[in-house]
Amino acid sequence: MNSKRPLRTPVSLVLLTTTALVAVTACGASQSDSDAAGSTGGRTVAIRIPDPGNSGVLALGKKDGSLDKALAKAGAKVEWTGSAGPFAPASQALNADQLDIATGSITSGITALSQSPGFKFFTAVSPDPVGEGILVREGSGIEDVHDLIGKKVAVNKGGTGEYLLLKALAKANIPADKVERVYLPADQTAAVFNAGKVDAWAVWSTYAVAEIGSGKAHFVADGTAIGSDNYSLTAVRTGFAEKHPEIIKALYSYLHEGSAKEKKDPAAYLNVFTDVGPTAVTGKAKEVQADFLAQGGTVDPIGPEDIKRFEAVAAFYTEQKVTQKTVDVAAHIIDIEKPT
Repeated sequence: MNSKRPLRTPVSLVLLTTTALVAVTACGASQSDSDAAGSTGGRTVAIRIPDPGNSGVLALGKKDGSLDKALAKAGAKVEWTGSAGPFAPASQALNADQLDIATGSITSGITALSQSPGFKFFTAVSPDPVGEGILVREGSGIEDVHDLIGKKVAVNKGGTGEYLLLKALAKANIPADKVERVYLPADQTAAVFNAGKVDAWAVWSTYAVAEIGSGKAHFVADGTAIGSDNYSLTAVRTGFAEKHPEIIKALYSYLHEGSAKEKKDPAAYLNVFTDVGPTAVTGKAKEVQADFLAQGGTVDPIGPEDIKRFEAVAAFYTEQKVTQKTVDVAAHIIDIEKPT
């Protein structure tokens, strides 16, 4: 089914896909867990989702009310909780029953699954062919992956950045210890990169758009060149999914349809609330982001072929000693097409 899956939108897809990175704030316990399994019991159930910011399918759904309208048919409404950010803190919020939905990459997901996960994945968007990769400054003298030998590369530990770098090195038959990994949170890396304190930055579209749009940086290798299997996934708190599968199906349908529209008309999903200020994309950066979205993919169910690729990433992480043991990703997947 998914062997011909279209390529994915950058991580702005659901929170997806270019959003401010700040910690997910805590909220009260979910009303849903007191309801009978598979039923809202005639009550409106709050589903806690990080605020989507200024771009993407959820941002537009928040603005025009279409998301609440779609979820109302399943007896639910959105409770916007905190802001979209990295999957590591979001997974902790899921585990702590402070959040019901979050989005992240399979790479950061595997790292979170290696601990004590209280969540499962129910959608996937294929690896980003053009919006993620190894970013270098113009005039750096770095022209291919081999030029990274002996250099410092900024990565987020255990997530997309570390995966992209290790995958690029492995493909080029370069031992991982020939390149120095500098571990930094993605939202704190731009200043370090632009100051020349690292030679390159393994990064995804959320941050690459501004750098490429400035005309001062480019990918020395993008997702296609690297052979990335870095899917973007949507996670749901396990307890919520078990009690309200019909709400999760309704959310999936909304995201699937919205992502198809976003791919066809990216501009409509940019600067949803404002076209000025720090959350807006303007000038060349706006063109770059629209291009990334147009070349991306859609939110789809997770099929057998996807799971095989997830398992390959998990095995790669073990081989590269990012995780101590191989994570059983298949055990944490929901078949969204399975009848409830």
